[in-house]
Amino acid sequence: MKKFLLIIFLMLTQIKAFALIEVDITRGNLNPLPIAVSPLSIDNNSKNSFKKILKKNNIGSEISIVVENNLKASGLFNPLNKDAFLQKPDIANLKPRFEDWNLIKAQALITGKVSFIDEGVDSTGKLRVEFRLWDVLAGKEMMALAFTTVPNNWRRVGHIITDKVYERLTGEKGYFDTRIIYVAEEGPKTRRIKKLAIMDQDGANNKFLTLGNELVLTPRFNPTSQMVTYLSYFRNLPRVYLLDIETGVQEVVGDFPGMTFAPRFSPDGKKIIMSFAKDGNSDIYTMDLENRIVEKITDHPSIDTSPSFSPNGKFICFNSDRSGYQQIYVMKSDGSNVKRISFGKGLYGTPVWSPRGDLIAFTKLHKGKFYIGVMRTDGSGERLLTENFYQEAPSWSPNGRVLIFYRETETNDKGEGFSAKLWSIDLTGYNERMINTPTDASDPSWSSLLSN
Repeated sequence: MKKFLLIIFLMLTQIKAFALIEVDITRGNLNPLPIAVSPLSIDNNSKNSFKKILKKNNIGSEISIVVENNLKASGLFNPLNKDAFLQKPDIANLKPRFEDWNLIKAQALITGKVSFIDEGVDSTGKLRVEFRLWDVLAGKEMMALAFTTVPNNWRRVGHIITDKVYERLTGEKGYFDTRIIYVAEEGPKTRRIKKLAIMDQDGANNKFLTLGNELVLTPRFNPTSQMVTYLSYFRNLPRVYLLDIETGVQEVVGDFPGMTFAPRFSPDGKKIIMSFAKDGNSDIYTMDLENRIVEKITDHPSIDTSPSFSPNGKFICFNSDRSGYQQIYVMKSDGSNVKRISFGKGLYGTPVWSPRGDLIAFTKLHKGKFYIGVMRTDGSGERLLTENFYQEAPSWSPNGRVLIFYRETETNDKGEGFSAKLWSIDLTGYNERMINTPTDASDPSWSSLLSN
């Protein structure tokens, strides 16, 4: 992830903040912004060079497709059909004829160009990408940036461009240059083979990280690095592991006296918080990853589990049945001042604090239906975003706007028809969509921005 050599700020006009889109997280954006994503222009020499290296006919068009698909998937943008474009990509990048783009109802326009930088016999060369964002209605350039990197990073360039455009037009940070780790599942429902897998947020570049010899559960990203913690069974005993995605180095966090559940990182990545079950009881513990000191946070005869830190590290949300039914609680990070915050009908579980710090996402079971919802950190303002036969384990995008979770299908009497898939939905309850994976999938976790 450290292969980007240079990011050049060519020009950034109209620095004072404004947005063409006013993003309101309390309701859906029913009129997505019409945006034209022009294919990035490329000269013939560069095209031939990239064709040899990447086996692709036109890398400029490929990058623009990544940007277009990202914007469309957000639900906030309506990329216009390229067949309607009146201006060629190379000319549009130099000087757009805004009347042509106005004619097809575009309000924003993305142009750019791709070039190959030859670095000699012993090098595969470099990819240089320039892009510009234009305000069609005002007839002005809003942003211009350039990136230089290795050719194989072309998809990441598309994601980073999308992040820059998204932030400029909405006023929010993007979430496109990210990855998702999850549990890949295959086989009959009663004998599932579960592997650790990782992919780009759009489903590309899927890769399996374990062989499936041992059961893996609940992978979670470190908020500050490409490190993952997860639960795996070794000789039928649960162990918590750390895995460095970049190096492939894996280590056991520790062997604990009882069953271990739901490990997560602290916001600074220096601790792991989890629950241990012993003698029928489960409490919440933290472990300092540097000195491996374990600290008990809760001490209660009920079951306390699924802990999640607030972004500032000062509070922890978790679920517990200490009230008689499984509900969500919040406490200070030292275990003091425990307060129940969920009071709706049904059972609440898998709480996870938003990166923004303002909301807690959860799974709710009520009258045989499973819901993914959000509430404020004091329990007020509960909103149920989606319901289904079975769904759980929400995970936040790094900008706190989108949730990813997994959903299972109901089976017949013979156990046939079972599947588990990843889905995402935004905070408005709109733009619900399935994310394609090569196998069934569960327990997703969203990484932080790779380009931070």
